Amino acid sequence: MNFFNKEGKGDDMCGEGKYRVITKCQAGFLVTSVVDATSAMNALRRYKMKAVHSIARIKNVDTIGDYEFTVFARSGKKVWIAEAMLSEMTVGDINQDLHNTALYNQYQYQAVNAKTWADKAYVMNEVEEMVA
Repeated sequence: MNFFNKEGKGDDMCGEGKYRVITKCQAGFLVTSVVDATSAMNALRRYKMKAVHSIARIKNVDTIGDYEFTVFARSGKKVWIAEAMLSEMTVGDINQDLHNTALYNQYQYQAVNAKTWADKAYVMNEVEEMVA
């Protein structure tokens, strides 16, 4: 997802900047916090993934000031996620904390040649061939 300013320059929504993260604490209350992160995925990794409800990128829009664009939201097994954030997600991120969501799919891992937990889950991984 790209954001275009009035000069027509594109800006990546999941890049470096401020993010608002909404999590659920142990008492069951929703807690909001603003963090500076290099990417939306790094903002997600700072918290327990099972406790995160949503992540929004805070952008300064000329006419209205700060505006929040949702890049990650979760409701039970359903997950809404921005494409740029999904391209950074590894098999390990999904298998460890998001295995009970719609992101967990062994056929998807097979389709992108993911062999280890460090491989990307939704981006084609390079196949290294061994020369005999």
